[in-house]
Amino acid sequence: PHLKASNSLSHSLQAKMSRPVQARRLEGIDKNIWVEFVKLAATYSKVNLGQGFPDFPAPDFLTEAFSRALSGGNHMLHQYTRAFGHPPLVKVLAQFFEKLLGRDLDPMTNVMVTVGAYQALFCCFQALVDEGDEVIIIEPFFDCYEPMVKMAGGTPVFVPLRPNPPKDGKLMSSADWQLDPAELASKFSERTKAIVLNSPNNPLGKVFSREELGLIAELCVKHDVLCISDEVYEWLVYDGKQHIRMASLQGMWDRTVIIGSAGKTFSATGWKVGWVVGPDRLLKHVRTVHQNSVYHCATIAQEAVAQGFQRELMLYGKPESYFVQLPKELQQKRDWLVRSLDGVGMKPIIPEGTYFLVADISQFKSDVPDVPNSDEPYDHRFAKWMVKNKGLAAIPLSAFYSEAHKNNYTNFIRFCFAKEEATLKAANDILQKWKQEKTSS
Repeated sequence: PHLKASNSLSHSLQAKMSRPVQARRLEGIDKNIWVEFVKLAATYSKVNLGQGFPDFPAPDFLTEAFSRALSGGNHMLHQYTRAFGHPPLVKVLAQFFEKLLGRDLDPMTNVMVTVGAYQALFCCFQALVDEGDEVIIIEPFFDCYEPMVKMAGGTPVFVPLRPNPPKDGKLMSSADWQLDPAELASKFSERTKAIVLNSPNNPLGKVFSREELGLIAELCVKHDVLCISDEVYEWLVYDGKQHIRMASLQGMWDRTVIIGSAGKTFSATGWKVGWVVGPDRLLKHVRTVHQNSVYHCATIAQEAVAQGFQRELMLYGKPESYFVQLPKELQQKRDWLVRSLDGVGMKPIIPEGTYFLVADISQFKSDVPDVPNSDEPYDHRFAKWMVKNKGLAAIPLSAFYSEAHKNNYTNFIRFCFAKEEATLKAANDILQKWKQEKTSS
């Protein structure tokens, strides 16, 4: 009888394990471009221009602030701080954004610190999007927007930036990718809860103009829609262009959450310090998600970032400000990579901002032949072939499109140019050698 009992027990344990374990909200969002391409780059690449992080050091003033916080006398910096943001950091962020937005901010209710901009996005979608709500996403888009909207129960609605190539044979700019006003307006309905705006845009590097933002703002006000404004590249703008903040437009402060990132601002992506700035009527719900998920961010990293911002507040607009120096340096790196790609026949689209540059690979079709009836977009196969055979890592552009529109944009790949000179030179060497092989064959 003992044996029988233990048999039936093990049988009932097995039976229990056969029910589905995956929550429905995860269905169809299990694939992630970064998992696959980061692994490929780690395995094969000699030069990684794929993932968006600098391989040059963060500025000395920031790492010194971190060291001081770590080894200084204040042992409380090793303990919890305020859940919604370390007081010195929310205070200085409020001062900074008061300057940028031209309005008074309360550091305790208008600013919240998150584990990078990624968690800020997650909190916003969870707090503001409900079952059945529609969220407009402009394509190409940073790839996490779509799964995050779906996890919140929302329905993503996509509207593309459409390329208008210049007639004179000049290189295309990210400014040549534009929204069609009628098409955009047609996506707004009574089901629309929010639109996600990412300016400067990853992957294109497009900096939305005042006119384009005005058009979006008008539609938001007309349809009573929120704007989730991802501005992590706000300081990385080139050619004298200006980053316009959506929340500064008429009628928009009250309906906009701004998302920012110390990782992108201070070239320290591994610190994972981000923030949300907005009206308390929106932020109070974002705080609820935050307190019931991560609750708290690393105290020492927040302390160091606070000191970084204090320095930048004093140097605001001056030539020695990091926010002035970094885009200057990055613009040179961008121009260098543009020349390098153009020289070998990969047609770069010149970005107005960000770390990224998209290039047209149509002229390289002979290197990586099409596979008939393949489900995999051409740019995915090209990027995999390039990292395995040439040792150069980049990211396929179609990864930044919805399933329905992926196949319209398969001749482009995205490079990150926020790299040391030596890294960009090594990339150029690979491209030059490749060009020689092409011409000699």
